[in-house]
Amino acid sequence: MSLQRRLLVFLLLCAPVVWGVALLVSASRARHEVNELYDTEIIRLARQVQATLPGLGTGGGSPELLPSGGAADLRDLAIAVWNAEGKLLLADREGVALPRRADTSGFVDLKLDGDAWRVYYLQSARGTWLVAAGQRLYERDDLVTSLVSSQLLPWLLVLPVLLLAMAWAVRQALAPVRTLTADLQRRGADDLQKVPTALIPTELGPLFAAMNGLFARIEATMARERRFTADAAHELRTPLAVLRAQWEVLGRSREEGERAQASARLGAGLDRMDRMVEQLLALSRVDAAERPEQGEPVAWEPVVEQVMSDLLPLAERRRIELACEWPAAGTPAFPLRGDPDLLALLLRNLVDNAVRYAPEGSEATLRFGAEGLSVENAGPPLSADTLAHLGERFHRPTGQAESGSGLGLSIAQRIAALHGLELRYRAQADGSGVVAELRKLSAA
Repeated sequence: MSLQRRLLVFLLLCAPVVWGVALLVSASRARHEVNELYDTEIIRLARQVQATLPGLGTGGGSPELLPSGGAADLRDLAIAVWNAEGKLLLADREGVALPRRADTSGFVDLKLDGDAWRVYYLQSARGTWLVAAGQRLYERDDLVTSLVSSQLLPWLLVLPVLLLAMAWAVRQALAPVRTLTADLQRRGADDLQKVPTALIPTELGPLFAAMNGLFARIEATMARERRFTADAAHELRTPLAVLRAQWEVLGRSREEGERAQASARLGAGLDRMDRMVEQLLALSRVDAAERPEQGEPVAWEPVVEQVMSDLLPLAERRRIELACEWPAAGTPAFPLRGDPDLLALLLRNLVDNAVRYAPEGSEATLRFGAEGLSVENAGPPLSADTLAHLGERFHRPTGQAESGSGLGLSIAQRIAALHGLELRYRAQADGSGVVAELRKLSAA
């Protein structure tokens, strides 16, 4: 059920209920006011009769009371007076006789000839007379019904108009929602612009703010996917062409030495392709990752042990000595909270890069400090322009003998950013080699 229909149903159900409750309250108040009015008149009538009693003789009589004006029928009124001995001195009718109650004073509700009456008994100061003034309650009920009916008819006439007005008001109030719905329905699949907030009702502001945030995240994800697809297609084109050419060379080779050389080149190309695909998949995974929530502190010892174990075959092939230096006893090694698997990938890429591009027979060192860590190798220094481009996707300095995809440092930088870290590159203190430093950002 739509929001508009639900609002209309609730309003159309609640409005008559509220109207009915108001009618009952109005009828109750009208009855209260009518009772007060007639009770006051009966008290006044009884006192007026009592005031005339000193000049009344002892003979009985039944004078007819004259009407005092108004719409009330005197048949609904009754007066009776008794002396101290209980003799009826005055009555205004023969049909209905008010009963004498010598010990009663004030209002009493009675049943006389099947009708409900309200009678007021007034005792004289010395008990000489007892005056009773009564009224049939039908008169009061008739007046209350007339008063309520006079209000009921206009309300009954206005109620349909009120319901139509509420329906129109609900429709107009939800008009901005319909406009935004139509705008979203007209959009294409790639149209992720923010929803205009000028016409959004205040109550729906948080909903559309969350929707705009979702659009922004989807757009960023699609941009990353488009960039990744374009980069992957560009970078895979050349290795695939090289592999095809090497395969053709292998197929045309007749001599054993030529076939062995072509097979070795094909194997190296496949290794490079395997590494590139692995790096592309890792880059895709870290690009889609979000900053990890604060978890347990990272235990660096098992992470370093796994990284060194993974890179030991490469280091042995290039005769590179792997070393890890820890801070002095009592000093924690770079306290950090994060994802151990992602941080292991970061360290693996940094150490792998240091091992691949260090001179054969040299050393690659991983150093931990209290405020960060660094990975360094020996060798000739890199130019300032080369250092500035380190970390760019698919960027590899010229003249490199080792195979690579140019994605390792890019992956490391992305993981560092996810953990609020900064990855910088510089030469060693003596101007040789390359040092990759990992530090916490000042605002993190």
